[in-house]
Amino acid sequence: MKSEYMQLKEYMDHSEKAVAVTGAGISYLYGMRRLKQSVGRMNAGRIFSVSYVRKNPEKFYEVMKDAFLDATFAKGPSVVHKQLAELEKQGKIYGIVTQNLDCLHTIAGSENVVEFQGSFQDNICIGCGSRCYDYHVWNQGHMPLCEKCGAPLMPTAFCSAGRASADVSQESMRKAVGLISQADLVIVVGTTGFRSDEYLSRMKAGTKLVQINPSATEFDRIADLNIRADAAEAFDAVLNK
Repeated sequence: MKSEYMQLKEYMDHSEKAVAVTGAGISYLYGMRRLKQSVGRMNAGRIFSVSYVRKNPEKFYEVMKDAFLDATFAKGPSVVHKQLAELEKQGKIYGIVTQNLDCLHTIAGSENVVEFQGSFQDNICIGCGSRCYDYHVWNQGHMPLCEKCGAPLMPTAFCSAGRASADVSQESMRKAVGLISQADLVIVVGTTGFRSDEYLSRMKAGTKLVQINPSATEFDRIADLNIRADAAEAFDAVLNK
C-alpha cells in the first residue's frame, strides 16, 4: 500500500468523527455535465427564475435533464459515492458535506448528508408555494408538477427569487458548519474549495485535513496530507487493505 494511503487509513482508524467534503469532481468523472455546457448561450440566472420556468417549464426541464438528471438517474452513483456510503456504514465517516446538487450521495446510500447548495431533494411549487421533498419527481421523463395546483416545481435553492431560496441556503450552510465544527478529520474530495471559507474556518484546533485530488487546489497549503490520486483508488485501499 502506498504510504499516503497508509497515512489516510491511520487517520481514519483513529478518528471518531471524520467528515468528507465533496465537490463536482466526483460527479464530472462519471458523466455529469458542467452546467455551462447545458445552458450554452442562455443566461443561467435567467433560467433559474420563476418567470422563466413559468413560461418555459419544459425548456427548464431539458436543461436540468442534460446537466444533471441523465447522469443522476441513468448512470447513477459513481464508485466514490458508493465507497463513501460504505465508509459511513462502517463508522469510518460520520457525515458528508457536499456542494453537489445531484443527490448521488443519498442515492448511493449515505444518510448524514448536507447539500449546502441545495438539491433536487427539496422542491417548491412556483404556483402555490407548496414544498415537495422527493428527488424522484425528477425521474418521470417530464417537468414535475405540483400535486395540489398543477404548476411546475423547481428546486427551492435554484429559485433566484423568494424567501424560501434564501432560507434553504442559510439553513444548509448552518448544517455544514455544524458538521465541520464537530469533525476531528476532514477529507476533501474532488473540490477546489467552493465556499470553503464559510465552513472550514469553523474547524476546531487539532482537526486533520486530508485532500484527495489529482490537481493542485487552494487546500494544498493547509492540508496535513495531500493525496495526488483518484479517490476511488485511495478509498479502495482504506476499505480493503
